[in-house]
Amino acid sequence: MPIFRSRYLRTEAAHRTTSFEIFFDLVFVFALTRIIEFMARQPTGVTLARGLLLFLLLWFSWSAYAWLGNEVRADVGLIRAGTLAAMAAMFVAALVIPDAWGDEEGGSGVPAPLLLALSYIAVRALHLVLYLHVSGSQQLSRTLRLIAVPGILGWSTLLAGALLGGTAQTALWALAFVVDVGGSRFATSYSPWQLRSVTHFTERHRLVIIIAIGESLISIGAGAGTELTRWSVLVAALFGLAVAVCLWRLYFDRVAPAAERVFAAAAEPRRGTIAGDAYSLAHFPLIAGIMYVALGIEQVLATLIDEAPEGEHGTLGMPALVALYGGSALYLAGRTLFLRLSTGEAPWLPLAGAGLVLVLLPLARLLPALPALALLVLVLTAQCEVERHVRPAARPRRGAPTGRRPPGRGRRRWS
Repeated sequence: MPIFRSRYLRTEAAHRTTSFEIFFDLVFVFALTRIIEFMARQPTGVTLARGLLLFLLLWFSWSAYAWLGNEVRADVGLIRAGTLAAMAAMFVAALVIPDAWGDEEGGSGVPAPLLLALSYIAVRALHLVLYLHVSGSQQLSRTLRLIAVPGILGWSTLLAGALLGGTAQTALWALAFVVDVGGSRFATSYSPWQLRSVTHFTERHRLVIIIAIGESLISIGAGAGTELTRWSVLVAALFGLAVAVCLWRLYFDRVAPAAERVFAAAAEPRRGTIAGDAYSLAHFPLIAGIMYVALGIEQVLATLIDEAPEGEHGTLGMPALVALYGGSALYLAGRTLFLRLSTGEAPWLPLAGAGLVLVLLPLARLLPALPALALLVLVLTAQCEVERHVRPAARPRRGAPTGRRPPGRGRRRWS
């Protein structure tokens, strides 16, 4: 099949994620690792905020291509060629992310902030061009033209920030995000997206969650390096694995299946709303939480490796603790948002877990790095076990079938 063949294939209701889209997701997650590297260089409150801003731009770029792959097959003809070009632009952006604020001087080439801005614009512009090429209805064409207006305004602001640098860059890039993504969401509220395959959309988001959790394990391995012969580093690495297992369970055991049942049973207008809100929007705090937790675990390992051999046990700095505990709380709260926007219910248990994690943060500040990580493992494991004995109450709206089973012995509802 020639890569530049211009034809395209519409997806069917039973369409599944293609291997080509998984390849695209790997480039996205590589960019995620580079954001973690950017924040790990000098963890401060400003750096954590800038990392979140970078991830905002990255996430909504990825989300745009998830919608495109739901409309037409991503691995056919011109769509594949255009998506490959977008992958190349995202890869270039990932390479320069650690220098996104131009902290390192030198070189006569294009400054890293400007190259990052141009790469982001290329990813977004290619998406709009490809989507317009395959738009088969007046409503879809109108939606794309509406979102192009705030997009172009946001891109101009992004370029201005890249040229100015420093605090002005941070402020203008935040404004660029608000204009681009906020304007796009306002436009789609007037002319909403239409979803073709629920199976593809849910599977795509399941895969990106598990790939992001896998990325956290890569950060653990990179942070441990060759120091695994030290018992404290080995134990911390195993605790990091336990955290990853808990994050996996907290999404895949009950939350994702409950939301997907409602999603599949929803009527067509409601499906587009669930896709845009519960998946494109509410999965942002989930993956952002995973990213911060990975950074926090990496900082635990770095603290243990830097300790004196005689054993002066160092504590984590506040930015590292905020990443570790705040990221976990963000992930837990994101699950409640995901369920609220998909099933219409807001279970209290995930929010209670998020609140407990935040309450324990001052205590963790007093503990050495390894016990602080152990305390988080204990809380997340307890959250998994408590939720395992609570039956999720996910019900489709407006009389749609629920697939509910009689409550098992000793089980209670989410809330």
